[in-house]
Amino acid sequence: MKKSNCDVLPPLRRFVLRQFVPCIVAASLCWGAAAEAQEKPTEPSHAAGWVVIPVEEYGVLRAKAYPVEHDPEPPPLDATLTRVDYDLHVVGDLAAGRASLTIDVLKDGWVRVPVPAGLLVREARLDGKAVSLVPGAPGKGGAHLSALLSHAGRSVLLLDVDVPVTSSAGDESLALPSTESGVTRAAVELPRLGIDLRVAGGLLSQKYETSAQTKWLAYARGNEALTFTWRRKTEDHHVELPLRLRGSLTQLTSLAEDSTSIYAEASLDVVQGAAREVRIQLPEKITINQVSGAMVADWEMKNGELAVTFLEPVEHSARFVITGESRLPRDGIIDIPLLRLQNMERDEGGIAVEVLGAGEIKGQKSQGLEDADATDLGEMVASRQSPALVAFRARSGDAGATRSLSVNVARYDQQAVLMANIEEARYQVLMSTDGKKLVQARYAVRNNQRNFVKVTLPAGATVWSVSLAGRPIRPGQSPDGSLLLPLEKTRGGDDAQAFAVEILYLTKATAWAEKGREKVTLPALDLPISRTGLLLYYPPLFHVSAEPGTFRLQEYANPTSAVLAPASGGVIDIGTASTIDLKQSDRLEQFAKLQSADKEKKDATQALLDTFRAKSSAGKVTGILPINVSFPAFGPSIYLVSELTGENQFPAAEFSFQRDKKGGVR
Repeated sequence: MKKSNCDVLPPLRRFVLRQFVPCIVAASLCWGAAAEAQEKPTEPSHAAGWVVIPVEEYGVLRAKAYPVEHDPEPPPLDATLTRVDYDLHVVGDLAAGRASLTIDVLKDGWVRVPVPAGLLVREARLDGKAVSLVPGAPGKGGAHLSALLSHAGRSVLLLDVDVPVTSSAGDESLALPSTESGVTRAAVELPRLGIDLRVAGGLLSQKYETSAQTKWLAYARGNEALTFTWRRKTEDHHVELPLRLRGSLTQLTSLAEDSTSIYAEASLDVVQGAAREVRIQLPEKITINQVSGAMVADWEMKNGELAVTFLEPVEHSARFVITGESRLPRDGIIDIPLLRLQNMERDEGGIAVEVLGAGEIKGQKSQGLEDADATDLGEMVASRQSPALVAFRARSGDAGATRSLSVNVARYDQQAVLMANIEEARYQVLMSTDGKKLVQARYAVRNNQRNFVKVTLPAGATVWSVSLAGRPIRPGQSPDGSLLLPLEKTRGGDDAQAFAVEILYLTKATAWAEKGREKVTLPALDLPISRTGLLLYYPPLFHVSAEPGTFRLQEYANPTSAVLAPASGGVIDIGTASTIDLKQSDRLEQFAKLQSADKEKKDATQALLDTFRAKSSAGKVTGILPINVSFPAFGPSIYLVSELTGENQFPAAEFSFQRDKKGGVR
């Protein structure tokens, strides 16, 4: 009997086949069913078809799918002129030489490079070969020459050029044209010596002379033409002329109890020649400690003179400062040592003497000097805060005139003294409906130290009159526009007498409406004020009430300082109420009094003008005569007070106003 293939297999393999054949058949049937299910879906699927899109979108998609390689962008310029070097030699009316043009060509092919305009080109070479120059492109300066280059890279174009030299009024000039190169360098040789040179449009780097010629090296500035202008050097004999000097010396002598310090400011004006030094006559028993100034080189004391040497001869003016000291008596009659400039055509200046410590100058005697104000001698003297200071100005005349000064100094025991203070300030303000404000400021001042008080008025204020102790005066003005009012000096202590300072000024604000608020700003002083009173006169058709602030409402009270007390009949008695309503009859009576007073004032003013005109015609008075203007107190008023106003502070009072609905006269 023939055996099957299964019979010949090993027993283990036959066992495996018997166990797994049914499983393989079952799996085959399952896979076939799944494939049939996929070939026959339960729901119909979308059939393949065409998609329609615009041509623009198709172009975009195709460009993204098949990008095109772009050619690199061309350079912004075809060629650049990088550097220009001139090497010229001046002969007669021409400067001949060579111009080397360094050119960078940025693209392949023929390019046109312009030659600097104004050059007379005799020959052009590139890499040792002659090059032809052609006219520029039409419409772009066709008259200018250009060089044609055919390959990219750096090239040096050599030009044999001539540049004209022009002459005018003894000056010769050579102008090299402006170029668009980054660097323009010019070397020029002139077969002459002793030349004064000026360079315009650039910077002169070197200038040197050989045995027979002068050489210059300069660099041009940007797109400007480089111009050389020269002329033969002329000798200046100004310094060889005889020396003529005019001088001014201002001296400040400070008398302390143990020593005396001397501070002097000297200024020189050279009229002719040149000053190498200046000499100053020194009195006996004086020692110079320092001489300082921008032109001072050295100084020396010898044989009663101070010799000041300058760094170089002074041909115009010079200034320097001298500090020294001396031993003078403590009190009594003291002869003040005076410094004098020597060899001067005109000797001006002045001297100021101050007493340091507890003391005063009770008298002085001078020769060749005249009394002056501290401000006349400059900032050095005007800034002093001495309790006792006198100033003198040198009398005009011969520079060699004799001058002398002696003062009588009295010393006192040291004690606490009052420097300066305003014990009371009183203001009267007259308001109008159009916003104008007339302000009278009166101050009771005690002072034994200060020379001036600084008053800063509100913005836009116009001063009408200023008076000191009842005398009209002219105020000074500081650099910042503030007023400087001179002060009287009294002895310190409890018995120091007060005096009055008065200012009358006009300012303008906004016009009054039916109702609103108004602010009155008062002047600022560089002295403290102990107490302040403000009397505000307002239009009768309005009702005014004070607002809370620095000032408070109070019943009117007369000033506590006797110098501010009103003269009899000079001020209207406003009663004791804080707000006063004037009746019509009182108003008319008051108006009649004002008219009568106004007539008297006009008559007094006319008499004052007649006196002033008579003195002016006699040559005794010059300039504008200051006058004292009275304050016209009129209308209803309110009275406000405040205490302790600090230095340089603007006191201000605020109030509200409203038109009286009844329309009567208040």
